This record gives sequence, structure tokens and C-alpha cells, in this order.
Amino acid sequence: MKILHLSDTHGAHHRLHELPEADIVVHSGDFCMVGDQREALDFLNWFCDLSYSHKIFICGNHDSCLYRANISGLDSNVHYLCNSAIEIDGLKFYGVPMIMEDCITDRQANFYSDIPRDTDVLVTHSPAYGILDFDDNIHYGSEEILSRISALPTLKAHLFGHIHTRHGLLRANNTIFSNGAIMTSDYSSVNTPNLIEL
Repeated sequence: MKILHLSDTHGAHHRLHELPEADIVVHSGDFCMVGDQREALDFLNWFCDLSYSHKIFICGNHDSCLYRANISGLDSNVHYLCNSAIEIDGLKFYGVPMIMEDCITDRQANFYSDIPRDTDVLVTHSPAYGILDFDDNIHYGSEEILSRISALPTLKAHLFGHIHTRHGLLRANNTIFSNGAIMTSDYSSVNTPNLIEL
């Protein structure tokens, strides 16, 4: 299975041309810049029109207009994961959004602790602590995610973004870690999307 991983497009999704072939495209949040409904609808129209067999997305901290939203009317092959799972070709994808209203309470930590043990592909906006998360001499990743992924015996990939300067792939302990941040740290150009084969 080939997965095309995008994250942190921040309204620049129309600048992505000639995306590579894959079975599934996953966007791990921050498709908006200011977080209004117009931005979200523009992204969703673009995302739904992509020609991949399955399309998965979660929200990031810039996508606040969808906080606790009930998103309906999506095509049957477009999957919005909000502390929920979808199984595709025998792999269980589980997605945890990162909305600031949850981060300032204990809800976000609870969402991470509820990630099912049988998750094969984890999609979060935040990286795990110490994994493609270093910027400004700080590790911005989540210690709760790091703790939880160590207890996921079937985890094959963790897809995230958030830290634009750490775009790339890392393989450790039979797991692929993908920071799919598309926009560079100064928002002036776009990175090449990550392509992952499981």
C-alpha cells in the first residue's frame, strides 16, 4: 500500500501539482491558515476531488472552525477522523486532531491515551516528543504520544506535521515516522509530499 502524506498546507493546497500516485492520501491537519469556514470548504472541495481511492484527514490547531463539527456529505471514500478509526485493506487508521480548545485542558492527553492498541497507522497533528519535532532548540512533540506509541504493537506508521522545519521521514523500531509539513517555516515555498510504502 502506498500512502501520500500531506500536512500543514495552510491554504496553499492549490500550489500542489502532479502529486504522485498512491492508494491513499492522508492530510494530518492545518489545511487552514486563519481557521475560517471559507478556507475549510475550499480545502475540502480540493481534497474530495483528488483522484485517490481513499482520502483521510484530521484537523490541526489552525482548523478551529471545525471544532466539534459534524462533517457530513463527504464522498464515501473521504474519511474525517476525529478520535476515530477506519479500516482500509486490512490496516486500521486512527486519527487524533489537535484543536487548541482541547490542548488547554486535559482532554488532549485523554484522546492520546485512548488510541487503540490495534492501530496500524496513527494520524495526529503533533509529533511524538523527540521525533522530527525539534525547532528553536526545543522539542515540541507530545510526551503523551511518545508514551502511547510505545504501547502499540502493530504500529507501522505515524503520520503528523506541525513542526514545519522538520519535514521528512524517519524509520525506527519497524515504524515509519512521517512529518508531512508542506509549507516551509517561513511559508514561502512548499516541500515535496512524503510517499510511504507499507
